[in-house]
Formats: sequence, structure tokens, C-alpha cells
Amino acid sequence: MERVVITGLGFVIPNGIGVLEPWRKLLSAESAIGPITQFDTTEYQVKVAGEVRGFEVEKYLSEKDRRKGRELDRFSAMSVGATQIAMDDSKPELTEEEREGAGAIIGVGLGGLHVIEACHEVIRTKGPKRLTPYFIPAAIANMAAGQVSIIHRLKGPNFCTTSACSSSAHAIGEAAGWIRRGLADLMVAGGSEAAITPLGIGGFSAMMALSKRNDSTSSRPWDKGRDGFVVGEGAVTLILESLTRAKKRGAKIYAEVTGYGASSDAHHITQPAHEGEGAQRAMRLALKDARVNASDIGYINAHGTSTPQGDLQEATAIRHVFGPHAGSVSISSTKSSMGHLLGGAGAVEAAICALALHEGVLPPTLHLHEPDPAVAGLDLIPLQPREKKIKHALSNSFGFGGTNVSLVLSRFES
Repeated sequence: MERVVITGLGFVIPNGIGVLEPWRKLLSAESAIGPITQFDTTEYQVKVAGEVRGFEVEKYLSEKDRRKGRELDRFSAMSVGATQIAMDDSKPELTEEEREGAGAIIGVGLGGLHVIEACHEVIRTKGPKRLTPYFIPAAIANMAAGQVSIIHRLKGPNFCTTSACSSSAHAIGEAAGWIRRGLADLMVAGGSEAAITPLGIGGFSAMMALSKRNDSTSSRPWDKGRDGFVVGEGAVTLILESLTRAKKRGAKIYAEVTGYGASSDAHHITQPAHEGEGAQRAMRLALKDARVNASDIGYINAHGTSTPQGDLQEATAIRHVFGPHAGSVSISSTKSSMGHLLGGAGAVEAAICALALHEGVLPPTLHLHEPDPAVAGLDLIPLQPREKKIKHALSNSFGFGGTNVSLVLSRFES
């Protein structure tokens, strides 16, 4: 099978836009969570989120594509931006013939909430005849992948994975599979979400899933005072390439995608299985696929959402899978810095693992001042980043419906 490497990264996240700026902000141990500015929160209990600030999609569109701005919901626009950043980082220089072996798989959990809510208001106040013809094409979840494929003329596979908060981890695993099997040479893989809307915040609040602290420290995975997650938004794109092609053109290589494991809890629509049984199986499958032992993993970017039960079940799952090595593997949740990007979470966290492998620095878990006694003995990298050279990293993503994904990324060695 062909080996799969990461040759480009693009971030449009609350911590910043680009590649190095978001990484540096993440390592600065500053929270990117703040007051919601996208709508009036007066009647809402939850008033903070991880917003992307200062993003303008027009900066990432060519002159001939500028008109596309009106066709895009925010989730697609951010994905278009992240992909352009990643393409500029990778510089794949595809020939016309190679475009047939290049595709895009972009995970999205909810799709175009912004345009859905805006168009519902048009119908309510002005009637259906005033609806824009761009409504449906802007709202559907696969349009991030569709627009990216059109803009970059990628003629290989083009689709969306939608599996709640595992969506973009599935996208990366599936995209890597196309390359492994020799069916593609380059894949744009990633995720996007833009759910900071009245419906998005209201819906998660109604589930009692969100923190009500309403400050920049609201996302505090494993902390004794955690009370729910914080909604984040953003998009991250990874350029996956066959090692053969990457080496031939002398590409910069951040890391290698070596393992992919997916499972189902088959238990409950929102609550994880007892002792994280489904998460355990996903991690074990990823390790088996990567042909590494649990003791070989140096870092875990945990799902770690800051929910009372979810954090404990993941910690329990890690203890089961890693056994006597559970206390020696370094673990952090970068959701503590930016909130939970929902369908985009798996992509941002896999990309962070790639940078951790490449740079030899592990990002911290913020706001972890008083760890829950149930996670005693785990190395959760509290408050500040840590310099540590690692060979293999594990990224966990778990979602509503009982869906679980684990990815293993490895330091590239020729």
C-alpha cells in the first residue's frame, strides 16, 4: 500500500488564520474564547463561543471566482479559505492529468445554519418568492467539498462525511484510504463548521450540553469545575499526498497518516458507552492499522470536550487501552483554547498532532487548575506547552449517534 503524508496545512480557527499564527497562538496558552458577536445573546444563557474573527473569503478567491462569495454559507467560505492556505503551503502544482487523481473529502456536522436561518426569516417576513436561488446550494453540507473541488479543479472523489463531531476525522481517514489503495495521489481532507447562530447555540443549550460560566475559561477539560463544552467555529484543511509523489517533487512533509480506526457505541444517541467501550475499540483499531503498540504513542490529542461524563469516559477508555503506559503518554485537549469545532474538530486536532510531531512541542490543556480526582495519574499537560520529541500521536474524535474515530499520525521517516 502507498504511504500517506501531510504536505500542507491551512487553519481558519478562533486562534488565528494561516499556519504558523494559529500554532503560535495555541502555544501561547491564551484562550480564543470570548463574547458572541454574531447575534444578540440577551435572551440566551450562553453568551460566549470560539469565534473566527477577521475572516474575509474574498481574500482567498481569484478574480474569476470572486462572485462565489455570494454562493457560500460561512462554513463553506471558511473551508475555501483554509484550503487555499493549505494549497499555498503545499504547492502541489497539479498537471491537468493529475487532477483526475486528486479529490476532496471535507467533513461537516450541521451544514449551513447561517443561510437556513436567514432564508427562513425571508420567508417569514417577505414570502417565498423573495428567496435566493443560492439557498439550497449554500446550505447543503457537501458544498464545502464541492466548491473546493470546483475552485481547484479536482476531478477525483468529491464528497462530505457527516458524522457529528467525528465528521472531519472520518474525512481524513477516508481520504487517506483513497491514496493508500492507489486510487488517488493527492486528497484535500479536512472539516468545517459554523454553528454560532441562534439555532446552534439555542439547540445545544436546550440539551444542557454547554458551559454557563460565560468567560474565556469556560472550556476546561478534566477540571473539577467543568460544566459543559463551548461551541467553536472554523475550518482546517490538510493536503494528503502519496509519499511517492511528495518525494518526487521534494515536498515539505509535516507527518505521516499511519492509522485509522472507526467504531460505533451502539448504545445511545448522546451518551458514551460505559467505560468508553466504543472509544476503546476505535483506538485499538487505529493502533493496529498503524502497526504500533500503545506504548509507542507519545501524545494524545483527546476529544476532551469539557463535559462531566464525556471527559471521564474518554479517560477510562485511555486507561483500558494503554494499561500500564496510561500515565506516561502525554495528553491534552486543545478545545480548552478554542472551543469545540463540532464537525471541524477532528481536522483541527489532527493538524495540531502533525505540527506537534514536526515541531517537537505539545500544546497544553488550558484552565486545568483542579483536575478531577478520577483522572489522577494521567499526564494532561496543564496550562503550558511542553517540548517533547515524539514518534507517534493519536487523535480522538467522538460524536453523537455513538460514532468514534481515532487517527494515528507519525513523524515522517523516509
